[in-house]
Amino acid sequence: MYGRGMARGFRMDPSVTKQKIKPGTVRRIGRYARPYRGQLALFLFMTSLDAVITVVNPLLLREIIDEGIIKRNDTVVIVVALIVAGVAIFDAFLGFANRWFSARIGEGVIYDLRTQVFSHVQRQPIAFFTRAQTGSLVSRLDADVMGAQQAIVGTLSGILSNALALIVILVTLFYLSWTVTLIALVLIPLFIFPARRLGRRMQRLTRESMQVDAEMGSMMNERFNVAGAMLVKLFGRPREESEAFAGKASRVRDLGVITAMYGQVFFVAITLLASLITAVVYGVGGSMVISGAFQIGTLVALTQLLSRVYGPIGSLSNVQVQVMTALVSFDRVFEVLDLEPLIKEKPDATVLPRRVPVEGDGVTAAPDIQFDHVSFRYPTAAEVSLASLESIALKTPERVDASAGVLHDMSFTAPSGHLTALVGPSGAGKTTITALVSRMYDPNDGAVRIAGQDLRDVTLDSLHEVVGVVTQDAHLFHDTVRSNLLYARPAATEQELVEACEAAQIWDLIKVLPDGLDTIVGDRGYRLSGGEKQRVALARLLLKAPSIVVLDEATAHLDSESEAAVQAALSVALEGRTSLVIAHRLSTVREADQILVIDAGRVVETGTHEELLAAGGLYAELYHTQFAHQERLIPNGPS
Repeated sequence: MYGRGMARGFRMDPSVTKQKIKPGTVRRIGRYARPYRGQLALFLFMTSLDAVITVVNPLLLREIIDEGIIKRNDTVVIVVALIVAGVAIFDAFLGFANRWFSARIGEGVIYDLRTQVFSHVQRQPIAFFTRAQTGSLVSRLDADVMGAQQAIVGTLSGILSNALALIVILVTLFYLSWTVTLIALVLIPLFIFPARRLGRRMQRLTRESMQVDAEMGSMMNERFNVAGAMLVKLFGRPREESEAFAGKASRVRDLGVITAMYGQVFFVAITLLASLITAVVYGVGGSMVISGAFQIGTLVALTQLLSRVYGPIGSLSNVQVQVMTALVSFDRVFEVLDLEPLIKEKPDATVLPRRVPVEGDGVTAAPDIQFDHVSFRYPTAAEVSLASLESIALKTPERVDASAGVLHDMSFTAPSGHLTALVGPSGAGKTTITALVSRMYDPNDGAVRIAGQDLRDVTLDSLHEVVGVVTQDAHLFHDTVRSNLLYARPAATEQELVEACEAAQIWDLIKVLPDGLDTIVGDRGYRLSGGEKQRVALARLLLKAPSIVVLDEATAHLDSESEAAVQAALSVALEGRTSLVIAHRLSTVREADQILVIDAGRVVETGTHEELLAAGGLYAELYHTQFAHQERLIPNGPS
């Protein structure tokens, strides 16, 4: 009965006891248990009652043999038998009630922790996600939360139940016969010490098996997504991939066989020990029954009680590991919850207006964008992430200035209702500028303002309402076209969806799809081409109807036909809005009202296409290297 449970206990990793728990962890755990304190009290009471009942049946068995069967007293036999049946029914009820309370408390704690961690992670800056390993984050929401839940339900009740059961059983054993009890208990260490050594081997095998399982899972995850599967097929490596996977799978198989055999050895050992102790008890106890020291019913009760000692002893022998494992799980969850988001909303933040008044009666316009002596460096790992969440830990401390100096004392204005293009060599800081406008990051010095308001002084919700962004790799969820569009505005009507798609030059495609707007776009939108994904993203932007549009290389890497469709959609999307565009196409540059040439984190030139060409500076150089070959695609010159 207890063999498998004890095996699990001995397999637990003892190294966990060496980990240091932050002060106050236990107190914080109490806060999560507080909402369930009434149910928890009932649960622990019933768990204790269930542990006490452990000794009832052996004592009733003693009574029915000594006072009923031996003395041929039918009344005692019937009455005690009915009591045994009643105890069994009551114990079944206790088991049902315990399971109900355990599930209610455990699932409640899981819900509280998961929702809190998920909400907290959502508030982390984008830099957090660029460093953290997705699998590690998911593990915090899955394995660690489950381990934390086990601390409140499993570990607490297990310690109380096993300790109480062991005390009651030992007291009863010594009450029935201290001689037989001492002789039987002497044999138990002969099992405990070899079992712990066997358990350490099983623990090492289990840890290695988990590691190989994780590697096999990572391989499947990488090869089964669209990009990974395409790479395998393009390079003609399916056979090699199958062989590599078979190698990992065979290792998992071999470890499984070895672990199963160790487990069987453990089970056979505990069964053998139980048989040996039973033989000793019957041998010594039988002699005492013959000599008249006690009756045969007492001997049977002693045997039954001794068989119930192994489980509590096995579990309590690893109580430190159990407690520390649970505490470490909580500590790992708290580690994420204690990571302060870099982007915070002030308590007195104001609402950023979507439109601002201009001269004239009731006339409004899109707000402008101002960079006021902005300097910025990307945050270090210590500022935004945790080493335990990153796939590769640095062997040496990260340099504080490793990512310093992306933008330097930058000042410019993107005028209201006009298109401002950002041009410059790779790594100049163009994408960083767009990230600051949408407040993915905050500047280290200076201020980014919209409509004259520092972005750190406005509410995040109002900022996201005002600023709309389309990135180069427009992300679509593995869902329908409709759901991806409604992500921008859940309350949009069918007609508004159609109008947004028409304006984005994508409706002609969507309407001929078998399921129309209810067509599944696939993982990351892979069922659509690059240009089609861009236009769906633009339709989503139009549905949101922001006053400011940020396009981060939105037309890069598109063929001429797709670019023409996207450009047509852009002309609609940008009309009447303040626009900031990272330009890689000549058509975009020529249509810009203002071009900012960015180099090494500074604005080095400002002007229109013709003015900057005539100046003969960096823009003219970039034009000849990046844009001149596109001239033939626009035979009519500037629009």
